[in-house]
Amino acid sequence: MDEKQFDKLDSIRVKALDDILGKPFPVLNDGFIRVIDYMGSDESIVQAARVSYGKGTKKVHQDRGLIRYLMRHRHTTPFEMCEIKLHMRVPMDCWRQWIRHRTASVNEYSTRYSLAIDAAQSTKPDEWRIQSESNRQGSEGYADAEMGNKLTNEETKLHSLSRDIYNRRIESGIAREQARKDLPLSTYTEAYWKIDLHNLFHFLSLRMDSHAQLEIRLYSEIIGKEIVKRWVPIAWDAFEDFRLGSNEFSKLELDIMSKINMNNNEDALLLADNAGWLEKREDGSLKQNLERIEFEEKLNRINSKIPWLL
Repeated sequence: MDEKQFDKLDSIRVKALDDILGKPFPVLNDGFIRVIDYMGSDESIVQAARVSYGKGTKKVHQDRGLIRYLMRHRHTTPFEMCEIKLHMRVPMDCWRQWIRHRTASVNEYSTRYSLAIDAAQSTKPDEWRIQSESNRQGSEGYADAEMGNKLTNEETKLHSLSRDIYNRRIESGIAREQARKDLPLSTYTEAYWKIDLHNLFHFLSLRMDSHAQLEIRLYSEIIGKEIVKRWVPIAWDAFEDFRLGSNEFSKLELDIMSKINMNNNEDALLLADNAGWLEKREDGSLKQNLERIEFEEKLNRINSKIPWLL
């Protein structure tokens, strides 16, 4: 093997990301997220996609076109060439959702070994959300001022009581693994979280969505807009266009849209009715149907009429 045929390699660095290495971005009342380390850049994505062509092109507009093509057609492996390691402090109830994404390497703070972090997520009186009637996993609107003040006062007392009980157990010599058991889910935990860009984009597409829980959405927006956008700006733009800001339509939805575009409301209504979307209550109003409601949101986004609401 002739080593002279190989170019000397330098580690790829991104100045915009280097400038914020280790910088904590605050989230919620006492949470944060910061970049610990990373590997790769937009250049790495292009390099991986063009590996059979050697160095490939150095023209930015051609790199941009390729990355957008890869994102548009869901080619995943070139994006897996980039990895990032984050350090975050997050409430345990939010962390439960986070850890469900099993595509990252994780090392979490241990309350068996160390004392529990003396911080809990608090809720301001105007931040208490009301349960959504149409989505069992979601919320809509906020509690009134009187209820909000009452709930915040109760929360403050609960946090104080649970922490006092925990501290007394520790001071009495109770094992940390057992002393922690009555700490609320609002207690903060910390973790190192390492993930490749492809799986990070999948995480962000779900957790930056308007239907995601607000708390994890706030963390995701920091990751996306303050970190990933600096790290891989071309890939981020493609992600915003083809994943985050786009809509997918089912065959049924496309068929209904076709009828709407032809001003054939009668057939559009027939398709929706055959799908079970237009079942009515005794008072004549439409029953809740999540699939229909989600389609209505898509139609509203493109300012299209909705035949069954005319």
